Amino acid sequence: MTVSRRNFIRTSGLVSLGFVGLNNLAARMAMATFQPEQTMQVGYGPLITETGSPLSLPKGFSCKIISRKGNPMADGLLSPGAHDGMGSFALKNNKVLLIRNHELSPGTYDKGPYGEDKALLSKVDKSKIYDFGKGEQTCLGGTTTMVFNEQNQQVELEYLSLTGTIRNCAGGITPWKSWLTCEETPLKKNELEGALEHDHGYNFEVKASDKVKLNDPVPLKAMGRFVHEAVAVQPNTGIVYQTEDSGDSIFYRFLPNAYGELQKGGKLQCLVLKEWKSADTRNWPDLTTTKFPVKKQYDVEWLDLDDVEAQESALRIRGYKQGAARFANTEGIWYGKNELFFACTSGGAISKGQIFRYVPSPYEGTYREKEAPGKLELFLEPNNTEIFQKCDNLTISPWGDVVICEDTSNPRIIGITPKGETYVLAKNVGFPNSEFAGPVFSPSGRTMFINIQSPGLTIAITGPWKERV
Repeated sequence: MTVSRRNFIRTSGLVSLGFVGLNNLAARMAMATFQPEQTMQVGYGPLITETGSPLSLPKGFSCKIISRKGNPMADGLLSPGAHDGMGSFALKNNKVLLIRNHELSPGTYDKGPYGEDKALLSKVDKSKIYDFGKGEQTCLGGTTTMVFNEQNQQVELEYLSLTGTIRNCAGGITPWKSWLTCEETPLKKNELEGALEHDHGYNFEVKASDKVKLNDPVPLKAMGRFVHEAVAVQPNTGIVYQTEDSGDSIFYRFLPNAYGELQKGGKLQCLVLKEWKSADTRNWPDLTTTKFPVKKQYDVEWLDLDDVEAQESALRIRGYKQGAARFANTEGIWYGKNELFFACTSGGAISKGQIFRYVPSPYEGTYREKEAPGKLELFLEPNNTEIFQKCDNLTISPWGDVVICEDTSNPRIIGITPKGETYVLAKNVGFPNSEFAGPVFSPSGRTMFINIQSPGLTIAITGPWKERV
């Protein structure tokens, strides 16, 4: 999830968000074209840039850098760079546990946890590194875990919690208190001049723990091997919905054999529109297919997929040929109150982004779901860069707004109300060529955490969150 290329509302103790307020009449008029019921500006007001701050924020808000690439950690390693998706979990005594992804490629030692000269590599048990890359192209992707004291706004603990994977982009929280981290890569064993020792393109699970310990790097192979981006879990069923960062992606769900035990396997499926087989939702002007309409709901069905490790034929190609709907770079996804939203970064008539909404069946994942199918709709496609562009990481706020991070230069954090109104919460002014990633709120709702991917910063934002107009 780079420029060149998210509590289950109150119920799980985790919340995420990010936001924005439109500042000019032209943008509001353009937005009204798509949402004619809008009559007033929403959000927190205009952004203010204070000297030395990496972010422009509304009046009353402030931010603090709490973690940087290269910081020494409790395990003797260095805090890795390329910060991406992130999840938040409640601890006792006003403390928050954060799990953060690192979108690192093999051999990028200058951004990794061992130092540019690999001097710290000996501190790690080799069996805990998923792919050592024969010592030549050691895979440096993975996760770090932090404990943050919300009272004094300080990080009290930081350690490496998963390592040896590739390009851990986004992921998702689970109701059983873990983080699913996703590899955004198609690389396989023996690639990179024969250096890779394992296949990649999998999900891995990281337990939410304040004990300094590397998780066993076990790929969840039954969930499919593809260019993973993010996941969202339905709380009551444990069904996992998955996005794929490809220009011709399909949308997946995973039905686990046992709730909360993904390593025990399950069934991988892809979304099909009942009345429009092999629908193309991208709305690109050079496509000859019928344009996909905004705000129209389609009944869906789910198609079983086989050969889910996709060694010879890509899952997305096979799925589309069998009737699956096609999307433009599905990326951020988050489960809200009986619905989920996901972003398509390059979708739309000007390829600047779409937001889709899926409402599961009351019988989701069971033989009865045909009685009341789940429904898919294109929730928003503004085709106006003042509203948003290149929507990437996505989450839902405590009050039900969809929240997106832009993956472009001069990126913003945008909120979208249930009516489709948009507003701006923050703008990256300190490092304008780097994307925002991993927006997530503390369980208390007092602090919002956000990453700036390069140079590798995690930032805590505080302010009058309840005063959103």
